[in-house]
Amino acid sequence: MIKLQNVDINLKDTITCGQCFRFYEENDGSFTIVLKDRVINIKNDEQNNLYIESNNEDNLEKVIIDYFDLERNYDDINKILLNKDKTMKECIENSKGLKILKQEPFEMLISYIISQNNKVSRISNSVNYLCEKYGKKVIFKNKEYYLFPTIDEIKNIDLNVLKESKVGFRDKYILSTIENINKGNLNIKDITNMNTNDALKYLERMKGIGPKVASCILLFGYSRFDVFPIDTWVKKAMAVLYSDIGKKQKDISEFAKEKYGEYCGIALQYMYHSMRNVK
Repeated sequence: MIKLQNVDINLKDTITCGQCFRFYEENDGSFTIVLKDRVINIKNDEQNNLYIESNNEDNLEKVIIDYFDLERNYDDINKILLNKDKTMKECIENSKGLKILKQEPFEMLISYIISQNNKVSRISNSVNYLCEKYGKKVIFKNKEYYLFPTIDEIKNIDLNVLKESKVGFRDKYILSTIENINKGNLNIKDITNMNTNDALKYLERMKGIGPKVASCILLFGYSRFDVFPIDTWVKKAMAVLYSDIGKKQKDISEFAKEKYGEYCGIALQYMYHSMRNVK
């Protein structure tokens, strides 16, 4: 076990606010999370200390700091957002300690294709099924977990397995995306070096990846905070905060990007959390 002292994070809000799909809340209030190459159990105390265990403790402190984005100064970002618009004050206060997780790009690619027009519980079940079929098994605290499969492990995915995973109409989109990766038409590593607009266009070439899914992939897989994925909860929040901007997704997105600039993705997550989980 390792201990990180005096960490500015709201652990529960960060994990449960809708940005990741592979976590389990334990009876002691801790969380077990499946990461790229390991499983961790993490909990905090009243003194803001974090306690982490894992089946793989190699570079564990670095992995945790990176995954939970702990080196970024969110207080400074919050001040910038407030200076841009005092309307965000309540959302920011409701989201104190909320971080944007740095997750694996390929996992976000597949997970957010599955996420469209879907419930969180169903998304988690489908992702876990695919992991059990194609991912590496890990034993942690006498329980079995499965890592998210690598591109090589899932490159020969079968349509029947996708149907069994209950992803519904999204099966053909996942299959097409993986086929494009196999053919070299989509390289997730190349996205790292693209500007955000080019990255959005690059992802949206794939069947089943529209503006919202592409934006989620970039926000949670590449830490691109200048995207603004819009769903029902965000529309509700924007309607409450800005009643005069209309309901069209394009209008909302353009307004938000102009209003919040490079941190509009963080502003969005604050709105989403405040509307969905607080109010």
